[in-house]
Amino acid sequence: MNRFAGFFRRAIVCGGVLAVILVLAGIAGWAWPPSRQEAANSSSDASLLEGFRHVEAASVSDALEQISGRKMYMTHRMRPIFPAKFAGFALTVLLKKESNNDPGALTGMLAAIDQGAPNSVYVMVVEDGADIAGMGGLMGTAMYSRNFSGAVIDGGVRDTAYLQKIGFPVYALGIVPSTSISHYRFAGSNIPVVCDGVKVSPADIIVADADGVVVVPRASAPQVLALAQEMDFKEHSMYAWIEKLKSIQEAVKKFGRL
Repeated sequence: MNRFAGFFRRAIVCGGVLAVILVLAGIAGWAWPPSRQEAANSSSDASLLEGFRHVEAASVSDALEQISGRKMYMTHRMRPIFPAKFAGFALTVLLKKESNNDPGALTGMLAAIDQGAPNSVYVMVVEDGADIAGMGGLMGTAMYSRNFSGAVIDGGVRDTAYLQKIGFPVYALGIVPSTSISHYRFAGSNIPVVCDGVKVSPADIIVADADGVVVVPRASAPQVLALAQEMDFKEHSMYAWIEKLKSIQEAVKKFGRL
């Protein structure tokens, strides 16, 4: 009897220790190792982004048009506040025009940033907002601290000197000193939006450089990247041939790229 009692006491103690370890693990933010599928997806995503960061937006645009028959680039109005190149996954936000005195009207806009993952691109649509600053230095600092890749605003931007100081890249329709407070209401995040005429769905890949902004639908991203890389290689190889032959026509015949 004593032997069994001792066994049960040891079991209770071991169980208590295990419970304490699990609680401490939760407090410390530990997690079980990711599954093989999760690890594979994470590796695939990282590889995709790395690839898109090293190709030109123009080649991505051309590849998309060849593969899908669609133009997925934003207009000439969408310009960077300073020269920048980035790629990341779209985190979409929509603001609807509405005069209000509600202090919580834009809370969701800020929550979307605080919940955003590294490598996100904050894609904000400000309804009829070319002269409304959708974001400024405070929001940019939060995105920068969370390792966002950049932001694309279908609207205006302000505090550009500070954004340039911290090196956070933003594309917008213009630079304005205005505010969205009391003039807009948060209408949703991680939903499909139309940004400067282009449909953007959550997790689509946004590619931006000096030539502009391109949206790559997530499902076709690997195919688009492969073709864009091929186009980049041909074009970069052509420069030396054009100089050597002093003829762009001969270089186009050789590489089949213009």
